[in-house]
Amino acid sequence: MSKKIVIIGSGFSSLSASCYLAKLGYDVTIFEKNATIGGRAGQLKKEGFTFDTGPSWYWMPDVFERFFRDFDKSASDYYTLDKLHPAYKVFFKNNESIAIGDSLEKIYETFEAEEKGSSIKLQKFIKTAQNNYEIAIKDLVYRPGVSLLELVTKETILRVGQFFSTISKEIRKDFKSKKLIQILEFPVLFLGAKPSDTPAFYSFMNYADFGLGTWHPRGGMYSVIEGIEELARSLGVTIHTNASVEKIVIKNSCAKGIIVNAEKIDADIVLCGADYHHGETLLPPEYRQYSEKYWERKTFAPSSLLFYVGFDKKLQNINHHNLFFDTDFEQHTKDIYDTPKWTEDPLFYANFTSLTDPKSAPEGKENGFFLIPLAPGIEDTNELRERYFDKIITRFEALTNQNVRNNIIFKESFCIKDFIKEYNSYKGNAYGMANTLLQTAFLRPKLKSKKVQDLFFTGQLTVPGPGVPPSLISGKLVAGLIQNHYQYDKKLKHSIPI
Repeated sequence: MSKKIVIIGSGFSSLSASCYLAKLGYDVTIFEKNATIGGRAGQLKKEGFTFDTGPSWYWMPDVFERFFRDFDKSASDYYTLDKLHPAYKVFFKNNESIAIGDSLEKIYETFEAEEKGSSIKLQKFIKTAQNNYEIAIKDLVYRPGVSLLELVTKETILRVGQFFSTISKEIRKDFKSKKLIQILEFPVLFLGAKPSDTPAFYSFMNYADFGLGTWHPRGGMYSVIEGIEELARSLGVTIHTNASVEKIVIKNSCAKGIIVNAEKIDADIVLCGADYHHGETLLPPEYRQYSEKYWERKTFAPSSLLFYVGFDKKLQNINHHNLFFDTDFEQHTKDIYDTPKWTEDPLFYANFTSLTDPKSAPEGKENGFFLIPLAPGIEDTNELRERYFDKIITRFEALTNQNVRNNIIFKESFCIKDFIKEYNSYKGNAYGMANTLLQTAFLRPKLKSKKVQDLFFTGQLTVPGPGVPPSLISGKLVAGLIQNHYQYDKKLKHSIPI
């Protein structure tokens, strides 16, 4: 009989791990506390409108394709991708804006128009970023964070200086335009840290942005969740929703199962794909690897104030993805990381998938997703939510030169309290633990428990880090670790390609 694995949570990392483990021959069951799967990658449907409630950027299409190829499939077997042009638009003060095209050639032209000579510098910068991407995505991030030696290769030794400089410093060496600097610093925000705290090596995110482009899966990011769910079920994975895990059962320092809705479920291996901090609270204190002081010391990626808005008309002067950088970029990051508080004049992001994907809103109407990055753990009240919606919608109207406030059919919000309630998120963070130098690779929380046998973890608080592509990779890494740990089991039919 094959070993039985129970997985806590059904986000990208859990679904990914379930596929790999089922392919290996394990008996895999997922338990999800909410009524639908996907974790932070949820979906809201209301009055004919459809919203992704979490991740909304489809970057690094090669990582998704690599995932599906491991099962002799392709992403196109499950959903259709459209490349966005422009990829996104950035709004600045004084009604200025810059649109990022869908090819490097177009982007070079855009930079040159903004700052004479910058296109040549950008070509050099992107070449370095592409080399870093080749090293990082095709090698380093597919390592399980067990040892420092994972980072020591010929390629990384040659680039050691990039680990001790920062993205912010490197960009400012070559570019003078404040607008171009902000555009180049923007992608590392997906890593959950300030550009001034992010190693220069992570410029590979700029290649992910400019070189690989921005895509939209028809039906939204939730169609990717549905695609992986279909794959998982075809491999034999069982998925239970409305199944709240209350405890991880430990006997003789070994994980023996879980308590779900007051019922004991026996298992040979427990894999926690829920928030790592929450997962450890399901254990008796003596079996927890990381203390509350440990978590307090760590730098977490931001939380978010989200709004899902239905408009009764088509909007003007917008793109699929829109960034509003018309206020102080550096002050906002300080208010997230240095002195956590609600920033007075926040940057914000908005997307309108109905521009690309008409089925996401009724005919003649528009769906709007608005996001304000926030420090995790700060106050969250309905009054604050309303005040900040008023701030951003006022600026949105001014910057896009239209009136929309009176065209709102409905508005729903989601913020720190909701991240905690729905996802057991530590301090209500939205993206996990930031990828700073001291929170990279083997310095992140471990995939395998060092105190409990047969207990493993996956997700954006462990390796390789925050974001959807890293979460897919995290599922693969933990499955590989389990495979190596239990390779004596002769019933395992396959190996995991690295």
